[in-house]
Amino acid sequence: MSDPVITTVGVPRELKTAEHRVAMTPDGVRELERHGINVFVEAGAGEGASITDGDYRAAGADIVPTAADAWSQQMVVKVKEPLESEFAFLRPDLTLFTYLHLAAYPAVANALLDAGTTALAYETVQTEDGALPLLAPMSEVAGRLATQAGAHYLERHNGGRGVLMGGAPGVRPAKVVVLGAGNVGWNSAWIAAGMEAEVILIDKDLDRLRYVDQIHKGRIMTLASNRGAIERSIAEADLVIGAILVAGGRAPVVVSEDMVRSMKPRAVIVDVAVDQGGCIETIRETTHEEPTYVQHGIVHYAVGNMPGAVPHTSTYALTNATLPYILEVATEGAAGASHRDAALALGVNTVGGRVTNGPVAEFLGVEWVNPLAAFAG
Repeated sequence: MSDPVITTVGVPRELKTAEHRVAMTPDGVRELERHGINVFVEAGAGEGASITDGDYRAAGADIVPTAADAWSQQMVVKVKEPLESEFAFLRPDLTLFTYLHLAAYPAVANALLDAGTTALAYETVQTEDGALPLLAPMSEVAGRLATQAGAHYLERHNGGRGVLMGGAPGVRPAKVVVLGAGNVGWNSAWIAAGMEAEVILIDKDLDRLRYVDQIHKGRIMTLASNRGAIERSIAEADLVIGAILVAGGRAPVVVSEDMVRSMKPRAVIVDVAVDQGGCIETIRETTHEEPTYVQHGIVHYAVGNMPGAVPHTSTYALTNATLPYILEVATEGAAGASHRDAALALGVNTVGGRVTNGPVAEFLGVEWVNPLAAFAG
């Protein structure tokens, strides 16, 4: 086995409000250490996910006292994009691997470009068939949470209409409209149907709707996406879940402010796409500490890191997917791994002060540079 190109990996504590996930499990540490890659975990980084420093030490990690110690390694793995307080840690010889969502956070993009950091985004790693393997596990968690959150805020004492998702014998159930039939939307619709709600799933991909219809045998009603169908469905909904994704780019706005005004008083909107700008015109990002606001009489829930509410489940689901890619980057370096793996090359968002992902470059209004050319340069 050849020596790894990257021999040290840092795992800092997440700083985003109420973000309790961590980017690596003890099993991940053990796997990297087995390949000659030393892992440096900031003290307490795993506490929110119920993983102790002792668990990491037992797996072979070094526990370091400060964030600066974790960030000083050759590669840093995180869960969420760096915050402004972390921008000072960015540098040209750093490889960063995390969720970035640069189209929604242009300040982060500018910081990465100014620092010359090589940054890979979990959400833009894309296989030949169009799948997003590192977004999928969090999409599944977020989709299931969206329905759970929607049900919670539909309760009157939480600001909602006072509607039970499954209704009661002789009483109509909640009407749930899910926009987008990808991993988020399908999981949201699936859980809503399991709660005995009346569910409408809207998407423009008819093949995807056929698949959902075959799996759920009509239990979830599917509609082809167009403005009229969305307008009518939104007006009748008790709960609307936004679940529209454009890999690397900003989510399209499909629900206008006028549509929001047409909704029933105290209906609930949960926009899972908020970390990509949101697909509801009235949406703005919230936090787990203040998750909702009311606009036009409608309860809006728009937490940008929803899976952070269940950090133990989310950490293991995420790292099960990311570990092989982290190991690939560490073993071969970002350049070598990108040459070898086209899916990973699509994950590269910035190299040497240049944007290397097409949709991100388009949204930011800057020139796109092929990542392989950027590495060569």
